[in-house]
Amino acid sequence: MDIPPFELERWLDEYEPDADLMLAESGVRSLPADRFDLDVGELGYVIPTDGEPAFRAEIAERYGRDAEEVVLTCGTQEADFLAFMSLLDEGDHSVVVSPTYQSLASVPESIGEVSRVRTEPPEWELSVDAVAEAMRPDTRLVVLTNPSNPTGKYLGPETMRALYDLVEEQDAYLLVDEVYRMLADDPHPPAAALGPRAISAAGVSKSYGLAGARLGWIVADPEVADAVRKWKDYTTISPPLVGAHVARQALGDQEADILEANRAHARANRDRVADFVDRHGLEWFEPTGVNGFVTVPDGFENGKEFCRSLFEAESVVLAPGEVFGYPDRFRIGFGLHTEELEEGLERIARHIENGR
Repeated sequence: MDIPPFELERWLDEYEPDADLMLAESGVRSLPADRFDLDVGELGYVIPTDGEPAFRAEIAERYGRDAEEVVLTCGTQEADFLAFMSLLDEGDHSVVVSPTYQSLASVPESIGEVSRVRTEPPEWELSVDAVAEAMRPDTRLVVLTNPSNPTGKYLGPETMRALYDLVEEQDAYLLVDEVYRMLADDPHPPAAALGPRAISAAGVSKSYGLAGARLGWIVADPEVADAVRKWKDYTTISPPLVGAHVARQALGDQEADILEANRAHARANRDRVADFVDRHGLEWFEPTGVNGFVTVPDGFENGKEFCRSLFEAESVVLAPGEVFGYPDRFRIGFGLHTEELEEGLERIARHIENGR
């Protein structure tokens, strides 16, 4: 595999450690550990290594699938990676909807060939016809995030069904990273509920405020799930014991309270960013989730110049649009604590005014 540097992670590694405020964070503010029982007894492996069967069955029920079709992973990133390694052989073709999280294009591109279907502002609508035109006889996968990272566009059930029909007709698969899905006020059915050719990857990092738990999962038909298990033996072997213990509590009796609070928090902070965008003559698509993809203010050449100069002047970190392939944009995360967001927006406003 010849894989490029992960541009977003390299950007954050350079700027985040010395910043006052981190507005490139893409999840909801983290929950305190003391709301959960952390006693797992001995700190050994999770046995079996694809996750405790009863917990897998609980997750499977959410998708209308069986426990054997669920594999617990170390975060959603590993779920995506294992899906690519399990499904793609050298030279296989994938169609990736962009903009998207870099790994969802870079990993399949390191194995085979990728055609990107770009969505465009202001609505970031996905043309199913464009996906169909991009597909080839050797297309193995169609890949997207839903809701989108970075735009926050949430594709509805009709679009997802049309995409599923495309892949089913060609014996390909639809892989959907749905890590932000549960932040929607009324979440649509997950991709894996569409049928055996659809794969859902998700976890507790973003919607539940539990990034440190590092607990994700993949839901796929038994053949794909078995292939994922084989690859996982060469990566992390088992999911994190403490993370799985915490995640099961978050997805159990605490889920309703966690999601109600996180959705309300996201809505309130989204309104604050919307006001900021309007005041400064910027543009964005009002998102589902906690990420906004905003136009670069006048007076700045591109996303990297704006974000770099903002860090130097105000010690605030944003994610430049270049890391998603759109240099006229930047990504702002608004899931952090409200007082931090408000302080960050004040500093960004000052920088915009000074730059004009």
